[in-house]
Amino acid sequence: MSLNLEQKKVVVAEVGEQVAKAQAIILAEYRGMEVGDLTRLRAQARNSGVYLKVLKNTLVRRAVEGTPFSGLADAMVGPLLFGISTDPVSAAKVLSEFSKTNERLIIKAGALPNALMDAKGVQALATMPSREELLAKLLGTMQAPVAKFVRTLNEVPTKFVRGLAAVRDQKQAA
Repeated sequence: MSLNLEQKKVVVAEVGEQVAKAQAIILAEYRGMEVGDLTRLRAQARNSGVYLKVLKNTLVRRAVEGTPFSGLADAMVGPLLFGISTDPVSAAKVLSEFSKTNERLIIKAGALPNALMDAKGVQALATMPSREELLAKLLGTMQAPVAKFVRTLNEVPTKFVRGLAAVRDQKQAA
């Protein structure tokens, strides 16, 4: 079904809004995928906060024109699925994980702001930990010296109490 000019403008505006907030855009070819598989992929993307749509390439080219993702326009050939996310890793993770179980989903290209990636680059990006995982590791690293210092400070009174208990036990035995 063909879209009229007003509908196309709405689609370009919606995609442009997503691209303005995006940290990553991943392109994947979905040729031959079954509807049930595509539905499961959309559900996974929704749970991960990834904007996932099948769109006309010409409309997306207009939406990315003049943005840091404009270099991605050359890779927009064939039936493509567009994964757009505000987290640089989540779109790559969702599409990469799904492509492992479904050979019909083929990752074609991706982009971070002002940086294009091929399929191998997208796979490498997908293996990176997410922002939340990195923040948790950073917090653990920052917390470790403080926790060790507190345990060290706690050891002095603990040794004193153990010494008193040993003296008490020795006097009771005598």
